[in-house]
Order: sequence, then structure tokens, then C-alpha cells
Amino acid sequence: MKKTISIIGGGASAIILACELDRKKYSVSIFEKNNALGRKFLVAGDGGLNLTHSEEPKKFILKYTPHKFLDQAFLHFSNRDLIGWMHNLGVETFVGSSGRVFPKKGTKPIDVLKLMEEKLRKNNVKINFKHEWNGFSGSDELLFKTQTGTKKIKSNLVIFCLGGASWPVTGSKGDWLESFNQKGIRVNSFQASNCSFKIDWTKNIIKSIEGKALKNISISCGNKIHFGEVVITSFGLEGSGIYPLSPEIREGLRKNNEARISIDLKPQLSSKEIVERISQSNSKLSYTENIVKQLNLNKTQILLLKSKMSKSDFLDPLLFVNNLKNFELSISSLGPIEDAISTVGGIFLSEISEKFELKKIKNNFVIGEMLDYDAPTGGYLIQSCFSMGKFLADHLNELV
Repeated sequence: MKKTISIIGGGASAIILACELDRKKYSVSIFEKNNALGRKFLVAGDGGLNLTHSEEPKKFILKYTPHKFLDQAFLHFSNRDLIGWMHNLGVETFVGSSGRVFPKKGTKPIDVLKLMEEKLRKNNVKINFKHEWNGFSGSDELLFKTQTGTKKIKSNLVIFCLGGASWPVTGSKGDWLESFNQKGIRVNSFQASNCSFKIDWTKNIIKSIEGKALKNISISCGNKIHFGEVVITSFGLEGSGIYPLSPEIREGLRKNNEARISIDLKPQLSSKEIVERISQSNSKLSYTENIVKQLNLNKTQILLLKSKMSKSDFLDPLLFVNNLKNFELSISSLGPIEDAISTVGGIFLSEISEKFELKKIKNNFVIGEMLDYDAPTGGYLIQSCFSMGKFLADHLNELV
């Protein structure tokens, strides 16, 4: 007789898990609170569905904080394996200029989702919409709020794929924390990640630089440095150049109520090279005009530097170079969690086995963003969800 599996949630990790479970061994049901699967999957694909990243696997895994809990799953189903899986599904991919992997031009997120849903149907997966999980009964049954009232479900195996607290418009609110806390499972409150970061700009400077981008820069926080670009907003900074520093920034805020970052506005040039360039004066140009020409600086960079430097310091080549290469800013808080691309928090990693089984509730597993780890933008978060789902499916297929 087949064993029953209940999958709670209908996101990326749940879908690939259900696609890969052996239908000859298991009777699989998905319980989703919305009236459709993959709501966050579709929202994330609005600007192009970033499926994963093409980075070499040994470097890829190090992008997660922490990464050791994911090592086994990622080794089992890496970014290269996901590209192959998508190909077999009928989704051809290409690598963008940033190294990110997308479906080929003309393939929409809904097209990819429909192909995965077709695979679910072929695998005889039963999908139950409008089923919102409301915790456990006294006898450890699953409680669901439905349109007709409360429903109790008992399964041989349960896999939770409830997501974090980012993009609550998709139904991912992280409001399940208390249900696990009541079972004695340690949980962390959710915090924003890959979000905007607050900087207390002066009114004079923000009027001139709001909406401007800083491109081809590097930003460091703590012992970590990242290259990319950011956009200046009235709130602070956001963009791919600062998102990967989320763990370090949160740690600085936790310890000191502020996080110090340093921006290198010209990482392509050494301090010595910059001094040599600005020493090549042109009598027809002012000092500032000469700097702009020799270093190819834009108005935003000059305004930022002048906002932190006195006139005499700006005219001193050594002090100018020091600020250009180490432009320091203080981050005072994270942006609103509802606007964040992803979150950290959820179930402590110490609460699960290496196979993602809850140590305190046998035959119950947890995968995806509801675990307390961090992943940068660029396809890393969705890859981790796919890796955990595929790894767990293959593990469970071997049990029966």
C-alpha cells in the first residue's frame, strides 16, 4: 500500500519535490493557501525569470550564509543539474551578461510554471487549493482552514514548504512561526534580506543624487567585499552591489545599532594610479574638471565626495584619493520587510537533520526559505529551494 505525503505550500521547492517523488510508492498531495501554485515564482519573474546562476559550483555554494547545511543537497542537485532538469522539462535557457541563467527569449514565467504543473499532473499529484495550514491538532494532525471550515489531515510523511516573509502579497507572510514554537521547535523572527538599507542623507545632498546609480563600484562591510552597482534613494541604498552584504550589515546593526560600509568608487584603479592621473594637470581645466576628465568621474560621484570633504581636503590629492577609494557611509536600519526580496529567520538549522527532517517531530520535513539561512539575489535563493526539493524527493524515494 502506498504511503501518503502531504506537502504544505506550493512554491518552487514544493513543486520540484512533488514532481520527483515516486508515484508508485507514494500518494502525494499539495496543500496551497492560494488558488494557484507558484505565486512568488511568477512575481519574481516579472523582470525576467532568474532560474539560477552559471557560477562554478564550488564558488556557488559559498554564497549561502551559512552554507554547510546545503552542501549535500547542492552537490546532489547543482545549478548545472537544474539547467539540465529544465531542458528535460522543455525549458531552454541562456546565460545573461551577469552570469544569471534565464529561460530563452520569449519564454514567460507562466510558461515555465505550466510545464511544471503538467509534470505534476503526470505524476498524479493531487493539488488542494484554498487550504491554509493552521498548525497541529492535539494528536498531531494537520489543521487546515478551508472555505467550508476546518479540515484535519493525517499523513505518513509531511513536508513543509511554507516560505519566508518576503512579498506577503503572494501569501508568504511567515505567520506559521508560532505553530512550530508551540511544538518546542526553535524559531527566529524574520528579518529583511536583499532589501533597501537606510542612510540618513542630508537634505541638501539627497536632492541632487536621489535616483542616481553608482556603477562599477565595490562595497565592503566587515570582511566581505562585493562588486556591482547600487541606486541611491531617499531612504538609502539598494541594488545588486549591496544585497550580498546583507548578513554583514544585519550583524553590524545587531551589535552596534549601525553598520559601516566603505565604497570604492574606482576599484579598477589603485591609489597610486589615481594620484598619477590627477597629477597630469591641464592648464585649461579647473582642478575639479581635470579630476573628472582623468578619472572619468560623474557628477554624482563628485557630489558625494564633496558632501564628506572640506574644500582643502578635496584639493589635497592624497586625501581625495583616500575618500575616493574608501567612501564611508553609516547604515542605520533595514528597509521594510514587506518590500524585501527575501528574508532570513524561520526554523533554526539545528532543528533539522542532514535530510531536512525535524528532529522533534518524526517524519516531518522542512525545506526552502522557511529555514534560517541567507542567499543573495542572482538565482541563488531559488536554486537552493530546487536543490532541497530534489534532494529530499530522491532521499524519500530510497526509503520505501
